[in-house]
Amino acid sequence: MKSRRLAEMENYILTHGSVTMEELRDTFGVSMNTVRRDLSELTQPGHIQKVYGGVKVTDQKSPLVPYAVRSSTPSTAKQAIGLKAAQMVKDRDIIFIDSGTTTMHMMDALKDKHITIITNNIEVMVRALDCDNIRLIVLPGEIHRKTHSITGEESASYLNHMNTNIAFMAATGASRTGVTNSSPLEYSIKKTAVAHTEKAVLLLTGNKFGVTSLYSYADLNQFQTVITDSTVPDAYRDELADMGIDLQIADQE
Repeated sequence: MKSRRLAEMENYILTHGSVTMEELRDTFGVSMNTVRRDLSELTQPGHIQKVYGGVKVTDQKSPLVPYAVRSSTPSTAKQAIGLKAAQMVKDRDIIFIDSGTTTMHMMDALKDKHITIITNNIEVMVRALDCDNIRLIVLPGEIHRKTHSITGEESASYLNHMNTNIAFMAATGASRTGVTNSSPLEYSIKKTAVAHTEKAVLLLTGNKFGVTSLYSYADLNQFQTVITDSTVPDAYRDELADMGIDLQIADQE
């Protein structure tokens, strides 16, 4: 019971960024003394720190880069990765497309497919809007402008009731500590998407291997396929092969 409450409380703090002790007390229906004891454990790893009257999330690793900055970088590799990922999709598939500036490029090759897309990616929504052949399911929540996505507890809760054939996931980095992202607001959504799919596919450029951000939403071995570009380090090529993960290199034309 305690371990479950701690996990739920940690997830609540990561999702909201900062909360008061009174809010935690009322949300979890426990005494203030229990809140204090729980926070003593949750603050030990260092990604949550105590502040006056409550706690806040501390991002001590790779920061969240605004969407406008990420989307303005050369996108040839990202387009190639998105195209290769889209080739995995068949008619009548139900897929989840994660937020990010790589996953959005899948839409360039999905517009003629008769599929269902579940997403919190605003760019994907816009690109699918005029495609009558695509059933578009949008996660509820609040718009997060830095990531051009919809986030919030209700997003993960809504997604928790759905299953997909393939979940196409993005990440800030992938390393031996796991597949990570920098936004606490997207943590629960990503974790839920991987947990409720038949096949998890990771899309990321080669320069993101060996990079660690604050929140590990999955282990590398939870992915059946990784799609990247030719800059992926040899050490990770070997490691993914040893793990039985299908590594696909997207050609840039």
